[in-house]
Amino acid sequence: MKAGTRAVRAVDPIQELLEKARTIAVVGLSSNRSRASYGVAQYLQSAGYKIIPVNPNVKEVLGVKAVARLEDIREHVDIVNIFRRSEKAGEAVDAAIRIGAKAVWMQEGVRDEDATARARQAGLIALMDSCILKEHARLFRAPR
Repeated sequence: MKAGTRAVRAVDPIQELLEKARTIAVVGLSSNRSRASYGVAQYLQSAGYKIIPVNPNVKEVLGVKAVARLEDIREHVDIVNIFRRSEKAGEAVDAAIRIGAKAVWMQEGVRDEDATARARQAGLIALMDSCILKEHARLFRAPR
């Protein structure tokens, strides 16, 4: 390499998203400790993210007051993490677009090609059928 030149590092878009994100709204977050949504949200909270539970059936999860809908959140949301059945995921994606979220992340087993296309068309990063906890652990907790 010539003096004065720098190596260009390929940027992993998922890593960049998780590095820059601060607030994650978790749609379908359960207060039941045995549910995957609870474990994932607890992990994300312990990793330093602000978690906002989105579930009309609970008052509070992980010490945070829950909201019924994404539109009830009064601050910027970086990632909308979706724990809903695939046929309901599109509603959360459309709400994420309306509130100006940066990304939508559909958990493992949650797939909606049309909603993903709508999110990307609106300028959001959109992932589906992927676990945010596993990706975070792979990128930031694994020995290097």
